[in-house]
Amino acid sequence: MRPIAIAATAVLVTGCATWSTSRVDQKNMSQSAPVAAVTPASVVLTTEDITERSYTSLGDIWTTVNKTTVFHPNPTKEMVNEKLKEEAAKLGADAVILVRYGEVGMGLFSWGSLEGRGRAIRFTR
Repeated sequence: MRPIAIAATAVLVTGCATWSTSRVDQKNMSQSAPVAAVTPASVVLTTEDITERSYTSLGDIWTTVNKTTVFHPNPTKEMVNEKLKEEAAKLGADAVILVRYGEVGMGLFSWGSLEGRGRAIRFTR
């Protein structure tokens, strides 16, 4: 029975360090041209509004990065930023503005979480 317990512990400890969920609220999205291909690396993130350029709002993005086990490090803002950029790129966004972070804490399926949200925008040219 002891080898089974060791194997189960190894699976839990060596599994994925994090998992995440995301959603996009596009109810106020303006209908515009088809989505242009955007890479997540090209998406700009800021906690402020961008006032020097005009833009169109594509929708609000929420993402949560979760820690799989108690042995893994806590999710970081950098992990949340990557997920926000990925979701924004799917929408064809140039930037995510008004980015905010919040600790979710421990949950039923997670040993710790970090939440991020922001507004995906596309600059008008």
